[in-house]
Formats: sequence, structure tokens, C-alpha cells
Amino acid sequence: MAGIKVFGHAASISTRRVLLTLHEKNLDYELVHVDLKDGEHKKEPFLSRNPFGKVPAFEDGDLKLFESRAITQYIAHRYEGQGTNLLQGDSKNLAHYAIMALGMQVEAHQFDPLVSKLAWEHVFKLIYGLTTDQAVVAEEEAKLAKVLDVYEARLKEFKYLAGNTFTLTDLHHIPAIQYLLETPTKKLFTERPRVNEWVAEITKRPASQKILQ
Repeated sequence: MAGIKVFGHAASISTRRVLLTLHEKNLDYELVHVDLKDGEHKKEPFLSRNPFGKVPAFEDGDLKLFESRAITQYIAHRYEGQGTNLLQGDSKNLAHYAIMALGMQVEAHQFDPLVSKLAWEHVFKLIYGLTTDQAVVAEEEAKLAKVLDVYEARLKEFKYLAGNTFTLTDLHHIPAIQYLLETPTKKLFTERPRVNEWVAEITKRPASQKILQ
């Protein structure tokens, strides 16, 4: 059987989400570079892997997937007994799993749209020779502050967002946070004590450091 392949770009937040999961699981993989500047993700053969033209795409033997969060959940379940357990301690406990799933939904729908826009303004626009729109930054930071206030309250009760163990809920946040910690938006994380502790904890993990390298 063929090994694991990730079709994406090492700088892509969504691609990094999958690579983090693979590192946490100590799984070997091949990263097949997709040139985003050249629009390779909008052409064949990539479109045969993801018809929506977004990275990453994923193969594990005969299984083909796209959408980074679907991929990470597959990896976490398929290789549950290997590396870091990224599910709740008892993955068969539906109540515990529902809490983790809730956290993943919050990340996807409340957190990610804001931090993705901020990363685009602060980081990726510069790569493309564009100018940061400070009005957009201010608007998105105001929205993100409200989300992080919710996180601050949650983290007063638990060490991590889905409980007292590190799970996919936390992992999904890491790539965007890593980018924003190098920008003025960092202040939104550091000025909230529990969020700041959580960010420090999840970004110092060995898998997180490997992604930065």
C-alpha cells in the first residue's frame, strides 16, 4: 500500500493543520508541493484531488480526502493508538466527544475566519507585495477579542478548550496562532492570562516546533 501523501503548501494554514496532526502521531508522510502563486491548486491534476481548488488534499493508500479538519479527524481515529492521543481520553464517551466536536466547530466558524483574515493582512499580503489594510485589521481584531474573551472564560475552568487534555480542538488553532504571534495582533492573546498560558502550552509542543522549522 502507498504511504501517506499531503498535497499542499508548507506555508498554508490548512496544510499545516494536517502536518501538525501527522507529527503528533509520529507518522511518516510525503508533502507534495502545490505552487499557490502559480495557481496550481486551480488546475488539473490538483482539481481531481479537490474539485474546490483548495489545499490540502490527502491520500492514505487508496483513501483520498480533502478539507483539513476532515483529514485531521480521520488521522486521529485511524491512528488512535499511535503517538499523541488527539481525541478525548475515552473516545467512546459520546458526551466527551461532543464537547471536543463543539470546540472544533467553534474554531472553524468563530475563530478561523477572523484569524485567517488577519494572517492575510499581516503576513501573506506582504509576501504578495500588497499593503496591509489597517481598517480591516482593526475590524477583525475587535471581533477576535470577543472570541478570545469566551476562550478566557473557558480556560479558567479547564487547561485546554475541550477539557484537561490536548485534543484536535486545540491543535486546529495552532497554525494561525503561530503566524499572529509574529504580528501586532499578538497582544490580543498575551493580554488575556489564561489564553496566554494556553497559547504558550500548545505552541511549545515538539510538533508545533517542527512545523515552524
